[in-house]
Amino acid sequence: MTRSPVVARRAEALLGVAVVSTAPVAGGDIATATRLRLNDGSTALMKTLPHPPPGFFEAEAAGLRWLGEVPDGAPAAEVLAVDSDCLIVRWIEPGRTTPDAAVDFGRRLARTHAAGAPAYGGERDGYIGRLPLPNRTAPTWAEFFATRRILPYLKLARDRSAIEESDATAVESVLGRLSALVPEEGPARIHGDLWNGNCLWGLDGAVHLIDPAAHGGHRETDLAMLSLFGLPNLQRALAAYADEAPLADGWQDRTGLHQLHPLLVHACHFGGGYGARAGAVAGRFT
Repeated sequence: MTRSPVVARRAEALLGVAVVSTAPVAGGDIATATRLRLNDGSTALMKTLPHPPPGFFEAEAAGLRWLGEVPDGAPAAEVLAVDSDCLIVRWIEPGRTTPDAAVDFGRRLARTHAAGAPAYGGERDGYIGRLPLPNRTAPTWAEFFATRRILPYLKLARDRSAIEESDATAVESVLGRLSALVPEEGPARIHGDLWNGNCLWGLDGAVHLIDPAAHGGHRETDLAMLSLFGLPNLQRALAAYADEAPLADGWQDRTGLHQLHPLLVHACHFGGGYGARAGAVAGRFT
């Protein structure tokens, strides 16, 4: 049993509970993750980052709380404490990826989305990875998606030479047609970065939401993100979602449109072929 004094003291100051042991947790791309065993018998996860961007962990905590407050919705990691340099959530014991858990997740995600949001956007800006995520509200989804999700990252991708001009032009050409391409439904309560890595399959048989970029958006956005990088038993989850909350006709055909944002974000983060993929996807809608 090991105990990092620095990590333990920081956690104890926030939680008011003694830390019995600490252990590093693998898998975090941005923050350092540590498992905490507390003397009240519970276990927690602490995420730390030296010199994080302003409001980094506070935005994550706010998103988890907002998503997690929906009755019978998709469970989100429970926030125990947060400060400018760290976030502590209740530990979720990992479990198996089962068809039954996928079905349950699809139904619960539909309920989370149906809880809605006051507007497209949110009360505060957030982050997606290390990049700022503008959330200033807009009157329509088309305007919000164009001005808060596509254009900022398209500019950054250009600045970083992560997208060819022909691909950038293809993306831009779609923006004026968004309102015609995607049915307006009213703002849903969405995770905003719902790839497989942010769906934690728990030993309790539930899929828990972690690391959100939560805001009021279009519910098809979360489903498109699940499809982009793959979710175990994805088709079962989508079928259960549609049973709980039927989707507008043609939603599968619009999946690529919603994927433009994460593709551009990945182009900004990693370069590679993500800019070209965004251009190719956009070309299907012009």
